[in-house]
Amino acid sequence: MTSVFRDEHWIGGAYVPSASTERIGVENPYTEEVFGHVPAGTAEDVDLAVSAARAAFDGWAFGLTPAERGAALGRLHRALTARADEIARIVGLELGTPLKIAKAVQTGLPLTVLAGYAELAAQPAQEETIGNSLVVHEPIGVVGAITPWNYPLHQVVAKVGAALAAGCTVVLKPSELTPLTAYLLADAVAEADLPPGVFNLVTGTGPAVGSAIAGHPGIDMVSFTGSTRTGAAISHAAADRIAKVSLELGGKSANVILEDADVVRAVKVGVGNAFLNSGQTCTAWTRMLVHRSHYDEAVELAAKTAAGYTLGDPFDAATRLGPLASAGQKERVRGFIERATARLVAGGLDAPVPGQGHFVAPTVFADVDPDSEIAQEEIFGPVLSIIAFGDDDEAVAIANNSKYGLAGAVWGSEARAVAVARRLRTGAVDVNGGSFNPFAPFGGYKQSGIGRELGAYGLTEFQQVKAIQR
Repeated sequence: MTSVFRDEHWIGGAYVPSASTERIGVENPYTEEVFGHVPAGTAEDVDLAVSAARAAFDGWAFGLTPAERGAALGRLHRALTARADEIARIVGLELGTPLKIAKAVQTGLPLTVLAGYAELAAQPAQEETIGNSLVVHEPIGVVGAITPWNYPLHQVVAKVGAALAAGCTVVLKPSELTPLTAYLLADAVAEADLPPGVFNLVTGTGPAVGSAIAGHPGIDMVSFTGSTRTGAAISHAAADRIAKVSLELGGKSANVILEDADVVRAVKVGVGNAFLNSGQTCTAWTRMLVHRSHYDEAVELAAKTAAGYTLGDPFDAATRLGPLASAGQKERVRGFIERATARLVAGGLDAPVPGQGHFVAPTVFADVDPDSEIAQEEIFGPVLSIIAFGDDDEAVAIANNSKYGLAGAVWGSEARAVAVARRLRTGAVDVNGGSFNPFAPFGGYKQSGIGRELGAYGLTEFQQVKAIQR
């Protein structure tokens, strides 16, 4: 099997040794073998990276024109695009994403996002005149980016691309489960000849590196994607020094199928969304809400669709569902299934799965209590809950009965579906299968987070607003 060993951090425009000789092994979740390692970084490594980012800030933010920053990000995009096949391969190895999805979503989506930020970076800085005041937008400073394992390049680019386009410099800590993809970005940064210190990469654990970034006095803003519990801890650490935070956290999104919906399409698309990336997607529509007139049909179709998934080797073209990211994630998901009291109609703990790898069979529960654990908690695995409702008001009430509010969907006649979508307390809603827009604002209500990513809204998240009176 391919081995990938990275022994240094990317700091100040060069690969430098870690302050610690400890290493973190990277496991292939399909073979269950360690095939690589990265440094177990320390607070000392973070100090060095923050110093490099601080030293580079003025030159990147104010020493270059927007056109020059845009050109630099354009070079980065080209260098990263040249590595597209390698990105998909590494994501397949360290996360277990089937190759077709790894190419389209794990690689194609972040490349699209980065291209968009290259264009936005090149535009003149936003200014506005209000009376005798000139209102300008300026980069916030040094950004600490802490990213998760489920989309190891997209989540990085959504933060790093926006921050760099805004004129900020960055210290990145990727997940220790999937850190190797971030090194491909660092390699591309080197090839693109970005100024030293503009982008810095420090690998390590959350308690060591993540905590050091969140509490570092030289970090002006922390951008984090991950669990709500960890996001709360990062908020507390940043609050002690009044630093800005942007948080993209958990979700428990509802897929609302109204009485006049195309039920067959709504269910099939809904199951696919719920099981994308083996269910390890924060926006997954894991609650399927169905009008009672279509309920039995929807349950039968969802069960049949789930049973049709092929599990196996991510590099086998026939595989539609890869393993979960780790043994711990597998056991966590199995625990939710074991404790569920609803009617099991597909999958479950006894369903056949490959003999190796951290697999959980795609699982569907019907007759789910909206207040039950599987309907309220983010499972982060291929588990779908189906819930019946009687009218639009009840559908909205059930959909909003969640501490989360990240995404969702509504199916039905256009006007009716949009009316329901407007009532959902969530950051994004797809109507009748509307496609994901990588340039629209992305973020959550309630415990799903603070702030927005992607497009122009994502860029302004990394800026301050100044009023100059004349």
